[in-house]
Amino acid sequence: MNDEINYKNNPLHGVGLKQMLVELVGHYGFDILFAYLNINCFKTNPGIDASVKFLKKTTWAREKVEVFYLYQFKNLPKASSTQFALPPRDRIIPAHQAPGEPAVLSLEDADRLREKREKQATEHGKGPRSRQGNNGRHSGTGHSRNTTPSTTSSTTPDSRKIDPWAKARDKFE
Repeated sequence: MNDEINYKNNPLHGVGLKQMLVELVGHYGFDILFAYLNINCFKTNPGIDASVKFLKKTTWAREKVEVFYLYQFKNLPKASSTQFALPPRDRIIPAHQAPGEPAVLSLEDADRLREKREKQATEHGKGPRSRQGNNGRHSGTGHSRNTTPSTTSSTTPDSRKIDPWAKARDKFE
């Protein structure tokens, strides 16, 4: 049995991140990329080199750009459920599917798509910006950032638990 993956059926095989960004920016521009992907490197001080640097460090953003490249720029049909579970660079495109012309995208369509996604998110109980922590996970510390130390000058053992500087103040008083 052949365990090797046939990468020649993947349009990303042999395409570097910089080359991919040059093609995307050349066709769509940074405004469209930011509107559809909502990745800040396309809005704040956009540039190919800075975007490549960010995308190399950030897996979720790089995969988002690769998916956009495959299914919007190369206009391939959506992946099957088994292929969708794989990262974009590991996906195999069936031999009968060939890349097409890039999709025609506009800022107005991006706004409609964003509104549609926000509506779906609120219907599923996840309003916009409702995620906490990293990747939707809670930090799990259980501590509130708004706790304030006791303002009394009492130096009882209980106040030392609340005020981490209580011991230091005892030395100077």
